[in-house]
Amino acid sequence: MTYALPPLNALRAFEAAARHLSFKLAAHELHVTPAAVGQQVKALEARLGVQLFERLHKQLILTAAGQAYLPGVSEGFRHIAEATSQLKPSGAVLLQLGVHASFDLRRLDLAAFRSAHADIGLRVLQPAGLHELVEGKVDLLIARGLGHHPGYRGDRVDEGSGLGDWLIAPEGTADCPEIVSFRAWLRAVIAQSPHTNRRPRLVGGVGI
Repeated sequence: MTYALPPLNALRAFEAAARHLSFKLAAHELHVTPAAVGQQVKALEARLGVQLFERLHKQLILTAAGQAYLPGVSEGFRHIAEATSQLKPSGAVLLQLGVHASFDLRRLDLAAFRSAHADIGLRVLQPAGLHELVEGKVDLLIARGLGHHPGYRGDRVDEGSGLGDWLIAPEGTADCPEIVSFRAWLRAVIAQSPHTNRRPRLVGGVGI
């Protein structure tokens, strides 16, 4: 049987935008630009021959067709996610951590994290920066002196008012279980690591 399906990327863009009623928030979740989400939705509407959203000034509203379409699309993605999770062996949840070039990984006992969290596979990319995070090449980033960027959450790794190191995650995924686990583990490790004049710690989160 051949399924008559629209492009899956366009369906993902529609489903995320419909849940958030925002192209901007959907873009944060999908790690693309709001313009890309809008283009995908427009292409989907052209493919289906119906309008899915009313685009008002600073407001996005589902049309009757969009409201009718959303439950089936969301349910389809849930079924795919559930079927995929059943195929994954234990420990197959992958967390990809990016680290800036000058950060000394010896400060972190990553083997201890892997041992304590057997359900999370940890992969490290160094060097990595905001570009890799935006492009989806990493899920989480330890960055040096990163400025404020809408749509991202930042937790300072060390104390002080200088540039410092920051733990950065997209707001849309900042509270997923594997990132929450790594953030909590990093907070404990950094707080306990011995330093000559101070004891760095993970300082409260801010939106950046």
